[in-house]
Amino acid sequence: MDITIVIGGIGLIALFYAIYASSKISSFKVEHDRINELSSIIQSGAMAFLYREYKALVPFVILVAAILAWKISLPSAVCFVSGAFCSALTGFVGMKVATKANGKTAYSAMKQGMNGALMIAFTGGSVMGMTVVGVGLVGVLAMFLLYGDANIITAFGFGASSIALFARVGGGIYTKAADVGADLVGKVEAGIPEDDPRNPAVIADNVGDNVGDIAGMGADLFESYVNSIIAAMAVGAIAAGLAGVIYPLLLASTGILASILGTFFVRIKEGGDPAKALRYGLGSTGLFMIIGTFFLTRWVFLGDLTLFYAVVSGVVAGILIGGITEYYTSDAYSSVKEIAAASETGAATNILAGLGVGMKSTTIPVILVCIAILAGVHFGGLYGISCAAVGMLAITGMALSVDAYGPISDNAGGIAEMADLPEDVRGITDKLDSVGNTTAAIGKGLAIGSAALTALALFVTYAQVTNLSTIDLKDPKVMVGLFIGGLLPFVFSALSIQAVGRAAEKMIEEVRRQFREIPGIMEGTGRPEYERCVDISTSAALREMIIPGIMAVLAPVVVGYVLGPQALGGLLGGAIVTGVMMAIFMSNAGGAWDNAKKYIESGKHGGKGSASHAAAVVGDTVGDPFKDTAGPSLNILIKLMSVVATVMAPLFM
Repeated sequence: MDITIVIGGIGLIALFYAIYASSKISSFKVEHDRINELSSIIQSGAMAFLYREYKALVPFVILVAAILAWKISLPSAVCFVSGAFCSALTGFVGMKVATKANGKTAYSAMKQGMNGALMIAFTGGSVMGMTVVGVGLVGVLAMFLLYGDANIITAFGFGASSIALFARVGGGIYTKAADVGADLVGKVEAGIPEDDPRNPAVIADNVGDNVGDIAGMGADLFESYVNSIIAAMAVGAIAAGLAGVIYPLLLASTGILASILGTFFVRIKEGGDPAKALRYGLGSTGLFMIIGTFFLTRWVFLGDLTLFYAVVSGVVAGILIGGITEYYTSDAYSSVKEIAAASETGAATNILAGLGVGMKSTTIPVILVCIAILAGVHFGGLYGISCAAVGMLAITGMALSVDAYGPISDNAGGIAEMADLPEDVRGITDKLDSVGNTTAAIGKGLAIGSAALTALALFVTYAQVTNLSTIDLKDPKVMVGLFIGGLLPFVFSALSIQAVGRAAEKMIEEVRRQFREIPGIMEGTGRPEYERCVDISTSAALREMIIPGIMAVLAPVVVGYVLGPQALGGLLGGAIVTGVMMAIFMSNAGGAWDNAKKYIESGKHGGKGSASHAAAVVGDTVGDPFKDTAGPSLNILIKLMSVVATVMAPLFM
């Protein structure tokens, strides 16, 4: 049997699993009018934003495709459009199902308890996870069968990365503008609980959880997934011939089967710990992946297991990075508790403690990435690094299922509050939401760690295309490129955070206006104008995402065209180093601030409404654009610039 049929078949199995999981969500009936109403409002707002975002990106896709067809080749343009379409498709499907699962999770918490709610939320998340890996594997395979050249299909990754960056930045700006407005005016100034229906920004906040952490995160890991496979195929073609091209596709296939098996290990007894159940599922997936890779490598390379160890280094590094991320962002450990304790002396000390935790948290993940790089080179040369990246991302199906579970649980908590469900229901959804913050941080950790290896693999591909054997640091142009590359993540982060700030200012003004001008809001007799807040977030996100996105595409083209391939190599190196550090720092600091707030809300250090709580809300507000806008967008930035450099390399030669 042709091995490509097996690979394509496994990709289709992932898609069939996603359809099965989606049907399970659809078949679960909610017999509660208020829950159905709120879920429908959130879904309408989320899908309306997605339609407007995709509509705004169509001219960009057409323009870039035309330039590629003119300057590079028509196949490159076709691959670019296909990658962009597949990335958009995964975000659409994932968010459609997630916004159905939120109300069902809240209802299940009321009727079936913790276990029922966990399974609905996780099943909803698994649709996103399996859609990403299924569409990714089938898409890459289709482009390879169509053109037969791994270097040409790099443009597929270019299309995926472009949509991912705009989705991450746009979704991040949307969700954090709403979140900041809802928190600072509602919780701090008005003194009303989180997700209180009297808060005009509450619907926009719940919509934002989906556009940022479902569609945005899905597009993020989709482009990581396909770029790691494509880079390994390109390097493998030179390193090991046809076997080197097929091996990454087979690794991805093994990861899909491991992820499907892992979903059956996510189980919890009533009163148990949902975090333990999700960790068990992720850990079992990693174990299945390692076992499968052993037999796969022995078969493909006729008993030679050298590359097996390179892949294992990536899988293990990814799981360990997730564990380290949990240590720094979970309220079960000392870092978050220290931030919570610092809140007793005010917002300033809370922020200082969070900054320290975020900076410190970069150490072990970076060391783990370095170990994975050295192990990859030792066991497989530059091809080994690429295979380590594929190994780390092969379990994306499970990792993203665990990650997407978080915003579904968050929405469920919001719906429980707005629908005035019993207190014990909110207790279940709060527990699931707290775990979801940690699983989201783990997902971001995996995305950032894989970004480092994938960007390095893409860098190797770029070096092959441009015949760069070394990069001379004594060359002034290379040093200029290095400094520009190191600068770009800072400028990109500044643009993203300032965009959130500007959007949040408008949101805060609107929420204050409604509290001031609409009679009866605080008494519950007046209806807030939720639609105005949704529109403010939508308009701001679509407007503000343009400049950071265009900068990421143009910077490598300008440097490569003006200063040459060596300088562009320096730019990529500088961007990878500072981008990875900044991404880990901001994502972990933001996650730690968020869970420190929730730790206080659980009754510690004075609980809700105390001075410590107010300080923690301010810290969480600072952390929001860190962890949900700038931080996760950076790992897309460094890969996008690497893939742009590779695709456009013929222009610089």
